[in-house]
Amino acid sequence: MDAVRVPRSQGRPRTRPLRMAGDKGYSYPRIRRWLPDHAIAAVIPRRDDQREHHRGRPLDFDKDAYRRRNVIECCVGWLKECRAVGTRFEKTAVHFLAMVKLAIIQ
Repeated sequence: MDAVRVPRSQGRPRTRPLRMAGDKGYSYPRIRRWLPDHAIAAVIPRRDDQREHHRGRPLDFDKDAYRRRNVIECCVGWLKECRAVGTRFEKTAVHFLAMVKLAIIQ
């Protein structure tokens, strides 16, 4: 999360996103505490084993924002199908980034 740079039309890029979307695997108290401490809204569904223990008002969950996460998942899945990227033939970071960019261009 510290490497995130969100470009803006003016000024320096933001270093924190407004929201972070994740699947149920990211639904842990430690992650849910870390996000608000850094002014990031969590778009993470509750795991089934957490729902029965939760008391009080249900947590907000933005279903539309969670559905938009599918675009990223499809892009990552498509990149993994590119053999050179999926198996990481290029060992240096610079060459690997070049291969990712070439795969996106195709």
